[in-house]
Amino acid sequence: MTAKLPEKRRDQRIDTTRPVFLENATGITRDVSASGVFFWTSGMYALGKSIRFSMQVQRPEGNMMLKCRGNVVRTQPRGTHVGVAVAISQSVMEPA
Repeated sequence: MTAKLPEKRRDQRIDTTRPVFLENATGITRDVSASGVFFWTSGMYALGKSIRFSMQVQRPEGNMMLKCRGNVVRTQPRGTHVGVAVAISQSVMEPA
């Protein structure tokens, strides 16, 4: 029997696929929460690296861009892509 590791996430995750726009790459989200995001991309990111990215969000008032800054907390290689988990430290919502 395998012991289950304790949950470290602070916020509930929502499974969603949204485009992610990075400085030198693009990606697609797997899930997001108020404090973090996991996305697949072809770019390479090192653990602990500071990262900036944005995602388009649909709101009742129209499309908005959520611009974020955070730190890479986990990577998961898979074929030609890598999964990147980011702990968000700053975010701002702006018109798209």
